[in-house]
Amino acid sequence: MTVLVTGAAGFIGNALALELVKSGHEVIGIDNLNDYYQVQLKHDRLERLNDYDNFKFIQLAVEDRAAMQQLAEQYSFTLIYHMAAQAGVRYSIENPAAYIDSNLVGFGNILELARQQKVEHLVYASSSSVYGANKEQPFSEQHNVDHPVSLYAATKKSNEVMAHSYSHLYGIPTTGLRFFTVYGPWGRPDMAPFLFLDAILNDRPIKVFNHGDMERDFTYIDDIIEGVIKAGEHPPQSLSADLDRVSGPAKSDAPYQLFNIGNSKPVRLMEFIETIERESGKQAEKIYMDMQPGDVPSTYADTSMLEQRVGYKPSTELSQGLKETVAWYKSYYRK
Repeated sequence: MTVLVTGAAGFIGNALALELVKSGHEVIGIDNLNDYYQVQLKHDRLERLNDYDNFKFIQLAVEDRAAMQQLAEQYSFTLIYHMAAQAGVRYSIENPAAYIDSNLVGFGNILELARQQKVEHLVYASSSSVYGANKEQPFSEQHNVDHPVSLYAATKKSNEVMAHSYSHLYGIPTTGLRFFTVYGPWGRPDMAPFLFLDAILNDRPIKVFNHGDMERDFTYIDDIIEGVIKAGEHPPQSLSADLDRVSGPAKSDAPYQLFNIGNSKPVRLMEFIETIERESGKQAEKIYMDMQPGDVPSTYADTSMLEQRVGYKPSTELSQGLKETVAWYKSYYRK
C-alpha cells in the first residue's frame, strides 16, 4: 500500500510519516517548505526519515495543480493523509491570500487526486478553530459551526463542506479530524507551547493573552498520531452499510465523518505555564495582554465519537509531555 502524506515536513505530518514508515508502509511525503516559520526545522524533521528506504520526499505545493497532476501520473495512492495547510489563526489576519491558495485551492486539488485515483480513504486535518464563537462546551461534532472568527477557521470549515460533496458525489470515504492544541518535540514555533518554552529558556518575557484567563485542550503529539492512524484504518461507509452511525452534522448518508481529536481535559493557561516553569527549572517573566483578534478564551474537545469509533484514548499526562518537550528543546537548541 502506498500512502501519501502531505505536509510531511510539518509538525503533525512529519510525525505521522515517521510512524507509517516504521510500520512498513510505502510513504510519499510532500511539502512546499515555505518560510512561515524556520525552514531549517522542517529540513531537520525530514532528516528523521532519511534512513527509511520506504519513504520518498517531493517538494511540492498542493495548490500547484500541474505539479499535483504530475504526482498523480507518477504514483498510485491507496490512502491519503492530508496534513498540509497554511496554519495559524493570527497570520490569517495578516495574509489571507495564503490561506485561500493553500487551504482552499490546495484542498480542491487533493480532492481531485482522491477522485481520480479512487483512494480507499482520505483523512484530512480540520481544526478546533471551526467552533469559533460557540459558547457551549465541551465542543461536540454535533454543534453548529457556522460562525468562524478567523479566515483560517473559515477555510477549515470549507474543507469539511468540500469533502462532504466529494463523498456524496463520488463515494470517496473522507474523514476530517478537528485537531485541538497539539504540542510536543519538534513542535511548531508559532504555537504557544513553543513560544513560552523558547522565551522562558532564553530569559525573555512571555505574552499572556486575555490576562491568563484562557483554557486549551492541550494534546501530546504521540497521542494525536495514534488517533490519526486509527482513524485512517476505519474509513466511513454510507449509512446504509454502517448501521452504527447516525446522521447529523458530523455524519451523513455519504461515506463521510468528522471527529474531534484532542485530550478532553482542558488546562488553564496559567497551569500550563507553571508546568513549563517546573519542568524547565526557570521562572517566566509575564506580560499580561488583552485577547488577540480571532482567538477564543477556551477549547474543550468532546472526543467520545472518536473513542467509540476507533478506541482513541490519550494517555500522556501534561507533566510528562512537557518534560519530553523541554528535553527535546534543550537537545535540539543545545541549551
